[in-house]
Amino acid sequence: MYEDLFPSRLAELRINKGVSARDMSLSIGQNPGYINNIETGKALPSMSSFFYICEFLNITPQDFFIVDAKDPELLHEVNINLKRLSAEQLRNIAAIVKDLANKS
Repeated sequence: MYEDLFPSRLAELRINKGVSARDMSLSIGQNPGYINNIETGKALPSMSSFFYICEFLNITPQDFFIVDAKDPELLHEVNINLKRLSAEQLRNIAAIVKDLANKS
């Protein structure tokens, strides 16, 4: 299952970040065709390379697999900031988010 999901998810996140497969490959210390090979299903990354990929994308490994997230990098940033709020502030934010989601 993840073998099929991984290539398309990587391509989606890379394109959303606005970087070419070649530039991403080089940025994480790999050969120029590395990301392309993953996105075309010819290879899967090692665990350490997967962590570098997530770091490059500014997301966690968990965020990578949340496929219905429209912008996982932004969600990750929001989540970090939400953890700093009080319970009352979180309730207020939850009400706002619920209201916004219902209007979509």
